[in-house]
Amino acid sequence: MLPNDFRAISYLHLETLQNLGLTGAAFHRDGETLAEVQAVDCRRVQNLYREAGMDLPQFGIGYRECLFDPDPTVRKRVLDKIKRGIAVARELDAHYCLIRTGSLNPKGSYSASPANHTTEAHALLTDSLREIAAQAEAVDQVVVIETHLLTIMNSPETNVAVITEVGSDHLRIVMDYVNHFQTLEQVFHSTMRINHIFDVMGSVCPVGHCKDIRIGEGLVLHIDEEIPGEGELDLATALRRWHALQPDGYMLLEHLHAAEGLNPPEHPGKKLGWSSQQMATFELYAQAARNVHRIADEAGVPIH
Repeated sequence: MLPNDFRAISYLHLETLQNLGLTGAAFHRDGETLAEVQAVDCRRVQNLYREAGMDLPQFGIGYRECLFDPDPTVRKRVLDKIKRGIAVARELDAHYCLIRTGSLNPKGSYSASPANHTTEAHALLTDSLREIAAQAEAVDQVVVIETHLLTIMNSPETNVAVITEVGSDHLRIVMDYVNHFQTLEQVFHSTMRINHIFDVMGSVCPVGHCKDIRIGEGLVLHIDEEIPGEGELDLATALRRWHALQPDGYMLLEHLHAAEGLNPPEHPGKKLGWSSQQMATFELYAQAARNVHRIADEAGVPIH
């Protein structure tokens, strides 16, 4: 719900999100364009957040390359983007800088490939992560990895093993529990799976993503994301576990996109020049925020 170019963020953008009962707003930037970002841009945005009383919990770096590509020129290119992104995150005063591992499947970073799970791929991944961690330590910026069952870091157990192997307290994992549901049984008995995920990798997760799951249609298994509170998961348990782990830590709403637009006569997005689809997407986030606040209240979890 923020502009694609974070340099265009206004006080009104932040105030509009704050009116949903949110205290933070995250954004990302394409790694190809990070060189355009100047320190003065970051200071302006940092001051806007401070003026609005909002936090920047996460700054994400966008790229298509893979951290364990066998081509060293590809790895250097993506590592250069990430290093610049870490510097920008520090200048923005972002709590965490978000990266992903990528995939050797050319279809995308979250597309599966057997080539992702070789000894050679693992060695290249840990080499790249050590280089990233060194840069993060140099500027005192914590980097978090978004992991997923379709990627090289495909389970809570793998996540902890990789973080332990790299050995830096400036490299952590996002608590994106939805990304680590592997079977239909786990979805339908979600309390057990959520507890397992938190038990295994909770200690290396300083920031989280709050999502839900629905089972999609089709003759094979489709585990799809859903608006929090509208799906199958025991979100009360997820919120309780998160509060016990990080009582002051953020869980972020994400990946909500309206298929169709709406154009009501009165809407906060009109002042921001939003399209009908952007206004419809905003309503999905409003619903998600209401649901999470309700579930948290019922579960005895304070949100502040």
